[in-house]
Amino acid sequence: MSDEGSIDSVSIRLMVVTDPTPACGRSLVEVVEECLEAGAPAIQLRDKAASDAKLYDLALQLGEHTRRHGALLIVNDRFDVALAAGADGVHLGPDDIPVETVRMHADESFLIGYSTDNPVAGMLAASAGADYLGVGAVFGTSSKPGLIDQAIGIDRVSQVLHRAGLPGVGIGGISPDNASELFATGAGVAVLSSVIHAQHPGDVVRRFLQIATQSMP
Repeated sequence: MSDEGSIDSVSIRLMVVTDPTPACGRSLVEVVEECLEAGAPAIQLRDKAASDAKLYDLALQLGEHTRRHGALLIVNDRFDVALAAGADGVHLGPDDIPVETVRMHADESFLIGYSTDNPVAGMLAASAGADYLGVGAVFGTSSKPGLIDQAIGIDRVSQVLHRAGLPGVGIGGISPDNASELFATGAGVAVLSSVIHAQHPGDVVRRFLQIATQSMP
């Protein structure tokens, strides 16, 4: 686990969100290692169908790699797994354990992310102890069918983060072709398909980071 007790936009300028089935039949650990070698600063382990044992084992494996590269490991949804595996934090949604409960039981260095597209909910999450927000879907996304018509756009991401006073990432349908405008607002990006499903994930990570360097304030 990281010793840092806070997070900034640079630390999460690119958060690679995992998928159980990477491209080309490669293992998830292999793909994540390639992303880390390319400079990815944060990995979010996301597998909603995995058993407790499988998710815990994956978190342990990925944690070895993220620590070696000085990157963050965030576990989606599962506070218990994140804590047991020594991850840097957890990413929660409205249907998960409340932010304030996690903050009460975790030490100050443990990072809490929260997903919302609502400015008021973002402010409440910040008050409850969230460290960063995930806001989306910014554009259409293939990882969550049915969300294309609910795309919120870049202005809403900025509004939610500004009202909450927290750093954050936009998520949903983000690729190197549309990321610069979002980076220009000061937000980071969380990406799944465009990296994990790519034939050469490291190349895509490097491209995102190059765009972030050119575009972020």
